[in-house]
Amino acid sequence: MSDTTASRATLTTESGAPVADNQNSAQAGVGGPLLIQDQYLLEKLARFNRERIPERVVHARGSGAYGYFEVTADLTRFTKAHFLAEPGRRTEVFARFSTVAGNLGAADAVRDPRGFALKFYTEEGNYDLVGNNTPVFFIKDPLKFPDFIHTQKRDPYTGIQEADNVWDFWGLSPEATHQVTWLFGDRGIPASYRHMDGFGSHTYLWTNAEGQAYWVKYHFKTDQGIRTLTSAEAAELAGRDPDSHQRDLREAVDAGQFPSWTLKVQLMPVADAAKYRFNPFDLTKVWPHADYPLVEVGRLVLDRNPENVFAEVEQAAFSPNNFVPGIGPSPDKMLQGRLFAYADAHRYRLGVNHTQLAVNAPHAATARNHGRDGAMATNTGGRAKNYEPNSFGGPYETGEPLYAASPVTGHTGTFEAPSHAEDDDFVQAGNLYRLMSEDEKARLVANLAGFIAQVTRDDLVDRAVANFRAADAEYGDRLEAAVKALRTG
Repeated sequence: MSDTTASRATLTTESGAPVADNQNSAQAGVGGPLLIQDQYLLEKLARFNRERIPERVVHARGSGAYGYFEVTADLTRFTKAHFLAEPGRRTEVFARFSTVAGNLGAADAVRDPRGFALKFYTEEGNYDLVGNNTPVFFIKDPLKFPDFIHTQKRDPYTGIQEADNVWDFWGLSPEATHQVTWLFGDRGIPASYRHMDGFGSHTYLWTNAEGQAYWVKYHFKTDQGIRTLTSAEAAELAGRDPDSHQRDLREAVDAGQFPSWTLKVQLMPVADAAKYRFNPFDLTKVWPHADYPLVEVGRLVLDRNPENVFAEVEQAAFSPNNFVPGIGPSPDKMLQGRLFAYADAHRYRLGVNHTQLAVNAPHAATARNHGRDGAMATNTGGRAKNYEPNSFGGPYETGEPLYAASPVTGHTGTFEAPSHAEDDDFVQAGNLYRLMSEDEKARLVANLAGFIAQVTRDDLVDRAVANFRAADAEYGDRLEAAVKALRTG
C-alpha cells in the first residue's frame, strides 16, 4: 500500500463499516445476478432515491452567505432589542437571496422580485427578517396569496407560465399596480444580489425598555451601488450563465470583496397610524421619506460562504414569527398570514425538528422547551420532564412580553380599521411613474407592453391597461398604444 493510499480516510457504509469495493456490485458468480445481501449496493441506491426534499413553493432558487451585523447608532430609545443595544455590537447573520417564481433550477437573471431574508443569531435567540428587494408587494391580504402564486407558476394544462393568467389576476387586483410598475421598471432585474437594496417590506413594531412603541420599516441600502440589467441583457445572461447571481455572490466573498448594506429604518410613533393619510400597514404602499425620514442603524457585511449549499442554503428556514424582546409584528395582514405560513412550510419541507439543523439553531443557548421527539430529533431534552408547570427545575416563563401589546385588540372576524384619505390602489403607482425620467418611462412601458401583448383576450388587455391609466393618464395612454402596436404587428 502506498503512503498516499495509507493516509486517506476509509470509505464506509452508513453504519461505519469499511467498504471493500465501490466499483463492482456483488454477484452470484461471474456474470451472475446481483445479490440482495450486498448491503452497500442497496443502501446506496435507496439513499439516492431519497436525496431530494420538496423544494420551496416560492423562493425555491436561492443563494446564501454568512456575515455579521454591526450597530453604528444608538437606538435604545426606540427598541430594547439586545443586539441593537449600542454602537459597535456585532451579531452573526446568515443571509439568503432568491427569486420568487422560478423553480430550483431556474435562471437567476430574470424579471422577478428577489427575496432578502436574514437570520440574526442574537444573544436572546434567533431573529428572522424575511423581506424582498422591493418595499411593496402585489397584494395586501394573505387570502389571495395562493391564487396569486398559481398565476405566476406553470399553467396546469400548458405546463408553462401563461400571460393570460398573470394579467387576468393583476387586472382584477388593482392593488398590484404599484408593485407591477416597480417590477417592470429599471430595478426589476438586479445585475447581482450584491447590487440591489433589501427591505423588510412589512411594518413591524419596536418597543423600548420603558414600553414606548414605534412602527418601523427596514431599508438595507447596498454599499456596492444599484446595478440592473435591461430585458435584453438579462435574456443573454440567463442563457449564457443561468447561475449568474449564485456565481457572483460566491466568487465575490471568496475573493474578499465582501458585500455590505447599510441598514436604515423609518420610525412612526404608534399613535400616528390611526390619523395617517393612508393605512401604514398596507403592504402595497410605502411611507414617503418626507413624512418619516430614514434613520441609520448599522451595517450588514457578508464575509463567509456556506460549505454545503444543500445543508445551509436549501435547508435554511426563515420565519417572520421568530422575534426577540423589543421587536414584534404589526396588524399588516400579509405579515399576519406569513407568521403562520412560513414556519408551517418548513415543518412540511424539513420536518418538525428543522430548528435543530445547524443553520437554523440558535447560537444563544440550546433551545429549552417541551417539544419532543419527531423525525430527526437531536435535542431531545434528555431526562428533563416534558411538561409545564413542573417542580423538577424545568424551564419557566419569564412573564415579560417580547413587545408591547398591539393597539389592535381582541377582535374576531372583520376588524374595521380607521379610514385614511389615500387608501386607494393607484396614488402611489402614479407617483412612482411621475418620478421616472423619460428614458425610464419608455423602458417601463416597453417592458409592460411586451408581456401584455402576449395576452390572448382583449378584455384582459383592456382591464390591465385601465389600472395603469387610473394611476396616471399618460401612463395608460402610452401603454395602450405600445400594446396595440405590438399586437397589430
